[in-house]
Amino acid sequence: MHERILIVEDEAPIRDMVAFALRKADMEAIHAADVEAARIAISDTPPDLVLLDWMLPGTSGLELARELRRDTRTTRLPIIMLTARGEETDRVGGFDAGIDDYVVKPFSTRELVARIRAVLRRAQVDSDGVAIGVLRIDHTAHRVYVGDAQIELGPMEYRLLHFFMGHAERAYTRAQLLDHVWGGNVYIEERTVDVHISRLREALRTHGLEGLIQTVRGTGYRLSEAP
Repeated sequence: MHERILIVEDEAPIRDMVAFALRKADMEAIHAADVEAARIAISDTPPDLVLLDWMLPGTSGLELARELRRDTRTTRLPIIMLTARGEETDRVGGFDAGIDDYVVKPFSTRELVARIRAVLRRAQVDSDGVAIGVLRIDHTAHRVYVGDAQIELGPMEYRLLHFFMGHAERAYTRAQLLDHVWGGNVYIEERTVDVHISRLREALRTHGLEGLIQTVRGTGYRLSEAP
């Protein structure tokens, strides 16, 4: 079955170029020129992945990404942001909104197709939940619980915690966490990891679990099953 890719882009030449590359890669391309058309396309038949331009007429692509992550029906829909905004603050803003990858214009269509395939592979990873002690992730519902109490996490804090819980007691450098959680070829400073680790610890602190995320001197961080 061909993967259905929704291209949300207001510039027709870019839409056509990307659609041509997707068809050559044996994928189905569907189009939307603005956020409203994208909402309709997603509602009618949810795609396998969204290629989302940041700068769109009216509502921005970034706001649509946030909207999709808030909706339980699309919270796990893979999103790749296509944008001319290549500054670190822009990339961080995109990942904070919950996107899966970030491609800066102008881009190679061959690289874009490779990025799409990589994100789709990650999305197909086993969606079962994982638990450590009283801390539990329901990955299908995209929720985190301590016992019966739900913890509210931002998109990147959720992804960090999910990664750590799947690799408990293993120490990772900041560079490794950027690669595994943010994705390869993402140019974000390593201090960004520290910011999200602090946010994750703060969310866990309410339940006395901030000690689960440990700093490993000279290396980076790990999740310990016995804080």
